Amino acid sequence: MIQIFTTGGTIDKVYFDANSEFEVGHSLLPELLSESNIHEGYRLRELLRKDSLEMTDDDRQQVLAAATECDCGRIIITHGTDTMADTAAVLSGLKDKTIVLTGAMQPARMRRTDAVFNVGFAWAAVQLLPPGVYIAMNGEVFEAGAVRKNLKAQRFERT
Repeated sequence: MIQIFTTGGTIDKVYFDANSEFEVGHSLLPELLSESNIHEGYRLRELLRKDSLEMTDDDRQQVLAAATECDCGRIIITHGTDTMADTAAVLSGLKDKTIVLTGAMQPARMRRTDAVFNVGFAWAAVQLLPPGVYIAMNGEVFEAGAVRKNLKAQRFERT
């Protein structure tokens, strides 16, 4: 069984024409998993519904507590990309579980999104990687504490 926690971020953003802003909406993760033909073998729980730039230390502690208390040895966390590395670093003390954070550079609701690929990639990664905390984005896996988001290039890279 794989536990999936959602925290919000770009993957779950909704665009409203009326005010020309994005807001974090209900997670599309159930649809993304279904489109990938993944229908069982997971539990889904929403922890937060925030842009990662709005996440606080208390929010990260909430994610840590949920991961710590979880009885699953494999966990996927959807997260905003801007502070994903920060949350991964907070989780890095959990040595007995395989935890993979993923997200998207473009909202899942958009036609040209990396969300479906990233979720599928995280699904495979969480099953294949040894215990530890990782970020799985755009076909690459990074260990917590050794990754940063390159804002200019819009990708993750090793530090």
